[in-house]
Amino acid sequence: MSTYVLSLSDTRAALASVGGKGLSLAKLAQAGFPIPNGFHITTDAYRAFIEASGLQPRILALLKDADPALPSALETASASISRLFAEASIPADITSAITPAYIDLNRQSSIVNRKSVAVRSSATAEDLPEASFAGQQETFLNIRGEEDLLDAVKKCWASLWTARAIAYRANQSIDPNTVALAVVVQEMVDADFAGILFTANPINGHRDEIVINATWGLGEAIVSGRVSPDTIIAEKDSGKVRRYDVAKKTVRTVLAESGTREETLKGWRVRSKVMKEAQVHELVGMARSIESFYGSPQDIEFCFAQDRFFIVQSRPITAMPPEPLEWIIPVKGAVLARGSFAEFVPEPVSPLFATLAVPIAQKTTCELMGSIGVTDENSYVFAVLNDYVYVGFIFTPKMTWQMIKASFQLLGPIIRTAEKRARESREKFLSVVQTWQESDVRLLAPSELLQGTREIFTETALYYNMAQSGTIPTSMMTEVLFGWVYKTLMKRKDDPAPEAFLFGTENHAMRADKALWDIAAWVKTQPALMKYLSGALADEIGAVFLARHKPNAELAEFSECFEAYLHEYGHAIYDLDFAKPTPAEDPTPLLETLKVYLAGKNSPYERQRAALELSERAAVNIIKRLDPLRRRWFVKLLKWAQDKAPMREDSIADLGLGHPQMRCMLGEFGRRLVKAGSIPVASDIYWLEEYELNALAILLENDEPPPHFAGEIAERKAKWESMRHIVPPTTLPKVRWMNKFFPSNEQAGSTLKGFAASAGKVTARACVMLGPEDFNKMHTGDVIVAGITTPAWTPLFARASAIVTDIGGPLSHSSIVAREYGIPAVLATGVGTRRIHDGELITVDGSEGRVMLN
Repeated sequence: MSTYVLSLSDTRAALASVGGKGLSLAKLAQAGFPIPNGFHITTDAYRAFIEASGLQPRILALLKDADPALPSALETASASISRLFAEASIPADITSAITPAYIDLNRQSSIVNRKSVAVRSSATAEDLPEASFAGQQETFLNIRGEEDLLDAVKKCWASLWTARAIAYRANQSIDPNTVALAVVVQEMVDADFAGILFTANPINGHRDEIVINATWGLGEAIVSGRVSPDTIIAEKDSGKVRRYDVAKKTVRTVLAESGTREETLKGWRVRSKVMKEAQVHELVGMARSIESFYGSPQDIEFCFAQDRFFIVQSRPITAMPPEPLEWIIPVKGAVLARGSFAEFVPEPVSPLFATLAVPIAQKTTCELMGSIGVTDENSYVFAVLNDYVYVGFIFTPKMTWQMIKASFQLLGPIIRTAEKRARESREKFLSVVQTWQESDVRLLAPSELLQGTREIFTETALYYNMAQSGTIPTSMMTEVLFGWVYKTLMKRKDDPAPEAFLFGTENHAMRADKALWDIAAWVKTQPALMKYLSGALADEIGAVFLARHKPNAELAEFSECFEAYLHEYGHAIYDLDFAKPTPAEDPTPLLETLKVYLAGKNSPYERQRAALELSERAAVNIIKRLDPLRRRWFVKLLKWAQDKAPMREDSIADLGLGHPQMRCMLGEFGRRLVKAGSIPVASDIYWLEEYELNALAILLENDEPPPHFAGEIAERKAKWESMRHIVPPTTLPKVRWMNKFFPSNEQAGSTLKGFAASAGKVTARACVMLGPEDFNKMHTGDVIVAGITTPAWTPLFARASAIVTDIGGPLSHSSIVAREYGIPAVLATGVGTRRIHDGELITVDGSEGRVMLN
């Protein structure tokens, strides 16, 4: 016989009958933890409702036609399924089991709001150690009366088929025939404050730390991302507060007559601590007991009312990082950060880049610092820690004074000479690259191949230093100055933001986009070629393009056009580590964008035209109303900013001018090592260190047998892969004042904060891409989640619905290009690529700078 209702602490509760959330609460209640009273509506009730209504075949038919890779298709299917649930009636035998349980709960209620309950979905495939399905189904708060309760239960059942839940299960390969939903009904707690607690630090892996997010009112404000909570880090053993970060809390979620509402906070609560130290101590003790009870780190939701804590959920923490690593600063007194040069190597670097390229970068940077009067030894520090690059200073009084003095003295010359220095540096860079390109790499000795790599990377580092001390600050300062003057003296409420006047500029990214569009336009004039390229997969087209012999004359002509495009634009790098292939070597992402352009979508010419029209129209309107003095300054500063804006993108794109030749020379050395039996494949050369290659070069040149490195390479690759999934500290040591300049990597909870880089709000599937090797995972409409993007990533923006990055700022490539494409962007989340799961549906709010992990 089916059992439709069980008491919350009933020992018969099992995953199959009460779902993950319900089972967790049942166990906690049985163990005596403070759980609000309630009852389960079992999966038997859901299945009986589905069977009586004949819904399952209709649900499966709707799912069959919905492509999991297309959010719009899932939303359409979900809306149709929701209507089916709304139109169906709950059988009488189910209502006759639920209603008495609700009446009895009111009779024995221990909480003031006697007739108010929380109705929470509990899926049979959620909150398991191996997969987090948190947030995929719905919760309804402050439900009063039998009729509203039954309606909420039906809505919970329907939420088994929300778009995000369907996508999540598809991503986890869970058969839709096997899922069912239970519902948990509990007394509604009118919380003074509430929050989320992690019994291990989910960011840095410290098992001895407890992390608490807390806010006034109901915890819904944290879950929905509408409020920034206080963040508390406490010692697990003692409950002592190690760190308490007080957030500015502008709203709280409170109970309304029905449901909930947001209440604007004023007065002392806005900037005051939510929790007292004694309360933290009490909660930590309770959390420690829950973790001990379950035997694993837990993600706990709590609330506080009537001077006591209630636990409303506990589930395993998924994707815990490994045990914390040591981050030892190699130079005494140095302050290091993941900024500047390190921003262009967001991932762990290859052993060859760490030992050959990073020392060159440090040497050239210190020489630059010396040339501007900063003469302290080791004034600029480069370090590779746990495979991550850090840069920083030793802040001695002498060095600090020299930096301040140089900043004031050189500000004017930097701006005046930026273009000239950029031109001269680029010419010298190209000259060195071309010298080595004229050599036949097959005839060069191994030591010469290494020497060529060193010389080209030296020019790369010098060009980078030119950009950092010339084009990038010039673009940034002119834009910031224009923006400040415009907003302070000229802008009215409805006028465009200052950055709108700089859209559509003719930079490297725009030229590359238009050149690819031009190829698509030509392809459209060739019917047979158009049919083939439109229908073939991008990797298939890429294989044909890279093949020596082409199947027909049309493909040969297309390949010639595309080859010319790559010659001009294919050097733009994904990051500075030369272990990563350039777009010229793997053109698949470009071909995916070409297919979008073949469909006539996202024309760069139209985007540029619209942006320029908006800018010109707004400028004319503003000039008309300004007095002569302000008009003169507006025109002068706007022209200045528009003239300098392209320099930033152009110089960043040109950082890769030497990468194709460096990879050519290192590839040749690698092929010789394979032939000699030293490494398994040529690309394994990047997993060797410089001193090893120096020794191997001597052995090969003397015709002596080299040692085998297969074992070392396998170990280094495994370590690199492990390091790839950790969250490196943004600064070393942790210096509070540096938090203003670098993103926090200690964000826990279901909302990530970042920089609001491009307005708009979208909910879509996340595609986490740590590098170009992940580009093939992307579907049109995905949210790009990356460490950082460079000009080489630009073709992906044509297919993206939003952008989320770990690092970056208002003037970074990601910010600029996202705004030009009109898609939301949240940058500098610090932990986006680690906290967001590939395939997860997320909400990106580019206006507020928040990412909600649904």
